[in-house]
Amino acid sequence: METTTLEPGTPPPQTGRTSGINDYGQIIWAMLKTGVLGYGGGPSVIPLIRYEAVTRYHWIEDDEFAEILALANALPGPIATKMAAYLGYRRKGWLGAVISVLAHIMPSAVAMIALLSAVQYLSGSAVIQGMIAAVIPVIAVMLGVMAYEFANRAVKGLGKWMGIAMFVIAFLLLQIINIEDAIVIVAFLAYGAIHFKAAGWAAKWKNKRRVRSEGGNE
Repeated sequence: METTTLEPGTPPPQTGRTSGINDYGQIIWAMLKTGVLGYGGGPSVIPLIRYEAVTRYHWIEDDEFAEILALANALPGPIATKMAAYLGYRRKGWLGAVISVLAHIMPSAVAMIALLSAVQYLSGSAVIQGMIAAVIPVIAVMLGVMAYEFANRAVKGLGKWMGIAMFVIAFLLLQIINIEDAIVIVAFLAYGAIHFKAAGWAAKWKNKRRVRSEGGNE
């Protein structure tokens, strides 16, 4: 079997429908939309980025998106820009990462500069308060749907009862004990690695026992 060695600085293998200059167009358009529509900060932007990367353009699979989301949460800095940088790099290397981040942050940066002089007025405006109140349910539903899909995948991977137990433990650690998010994420990543490694060992051990048992019965 032929193996391909990547040169330093070469982006990972790509997935998706198109390649070439159109990739840059997709990256810019997708990140511009997430930057404009991602009202409320990082958590509200994630479902939008997921839609563009997984559902619309098929840049990555849902499992990979969940993995990079977990890692992005464990790293310092705004989560949306980290996700944008990774997706840009995933498609077109370092240039893609730079373009992706710029496309994502430019709408909010320009809007912030343009509206800076009117911040005090807008913050007390009844119209703006009404807009904020109206958009919150939409964001809540988007986050809820994404959380349900991730939870369903976790239950399938860990098993029903173990998945439920992990949700309860995570809730206690994050909401009751108030442990730092990054620490909890790293701990769960470590457990997941151990869990699936142990499951692999157990499967091999059972398979060896079955082979020996069948061999002894012959």
